[in-house]
Amino acid sequence: MNQLGEKLTSPLTGTVRVPGDKSISHRALLVAAIAAGSSRIEGLNTGEDVGATIAAVRALGSPCRMSKDRTQAQVEGCGYSGLTEAEDVIDAGNSGTTLRLVAGVCATIPGVSVLTGDESLRRRPMARIALPLRRLGATVDGRRGGELPPLIVRGGSLSGTALETEVASAQVKSALLLAALGAQGITSITEPSLSRDHTERLLEASGVVLGRSHRTVTVDGGQCPAPIELRVPGDISSAIFLLVAATLIPGSDLTVVDVGLNPTRCGALEVLQRMGARLDTEVLREEGGEPVGSVRARASNLQGVQIGGEQIPTLVDEIPALAIAAAHAEGETIVTGASELRVKESDRIAALVEGLGTLGAQARALPDGIVVEGPAAWSGGDIDERGDHRIALAFALAGVVSGRPVRIKRWETVNTSFPEFWDVVSQARGEHGGRADP
Repeated sequence: MNQLGEKLTSPLTGTVRVPGDKSISHRALLVAAIAAGSSRIEGLNTGEDVGATIAAVRALGSPCRMSKDRTQAQVEGCGYSGLTEAEDVIDAGNSGTTLRLVAGVCATIPGVSVLTGDESLRRRPMARIALPLRRLGATVDGRRGGELPPLIVRGGSLSGTALETEVASAQVKSALLLAALGAQGITSITEPSLSRDHTERLLEASGVVLGRSHRTVTVDGGQCPAPIELRVPGDISSAIFLLVAATLIPGSDLTVVDVGLNPTRCGALEVLQRMGARLDTEVLREEGGEPVGSVRARASNLQGVQIGGEQIPTLVDEIPALAIAAAHAEGETIVTGASELRVKESDRIAALVEGLGTLGAQARALPDGIVVEGPAAWSGGDIDERGDHRIALAFALAGVVSGRPVRIKRWETVNTSFPEFWDVVSQARGEHGGRADP
């Protein structure tokens, strides 16, 4: 049991950076693997999820040399024709992005690929990729007929077709795009609402021609991405914990720099502004088609809001952090249309309601969301993060802001995405040398 909080409520000030964007890191490695030639990627996320994708790229025959700090990669792309079936099972660990996107690549590779993950990942839904990959011509099986991992993918000759996804999921869309690039003919992918578009931006930056409308992306198979030179921007899903903390702690004035500001990922910033947060966002450049810039957050008084509709895909990973903000706000915050939270690394709705209740906040679950009533009368307590890195980070945030002792059962779960969390918080507090895991 690891303890956070301990009356550490001094303001967050100055300028900080967060680790590389996890979503972009996964995609950059896979696009580099299917490109023809050598790609260089800097600023990679160092978490365990991206490590699983690095291992998968190597297993499929694409050499990948890493720097000692694992933030830089030199990937020798093989093109689709140069990738080979893995000699062993591909273990995605806790990473749904790895399993789903790599399954899309494996659908193009003649032979059999077997993909699995840890106990949590083996409970996550996979029919959402298995069914459309079958329509492209791949053979996909798994537990419960392909609904659950392990998945067995027999790839090879694929043919383009029109696909409609059941959910607005960038993982699903990306898996299908990566498969469609290796297919013959044109494939269109239509979502119920727009999900994040990192894969589309990266493919276009590497020379792939896509057709894009609001909810549909179209690709002509047989295109080979050019090698990429990319510096991955900071992860807005990590930055949000610091930005919420700066909004809630009196006297804070914090700027996160070199962070990705893709509009399909910035819904949480808009919600915080609606709640009354003083945020200033500035786009300064592009990297691989991605807008990159800074976000400044200053201490603010927040009001409850309603969150739902087509905005949910733009902030679904940030809802745990927003729930902590909501518990400090005046009035009720209602999140709906977020049933996807039920099938993340944990049932995040249940985990948030339980954890908020433990710490003295009022929250109740909806079938597709959560209602949080603020402001909370905060207390300390023991949190079971359910093996979910974002739940662990959310309640670490609660401890940092409230100053109450919060004990996270398995703090090491943050190694999935943001192992540097406490070092960045310490830097923002002006604590020299940072602080080890609490």
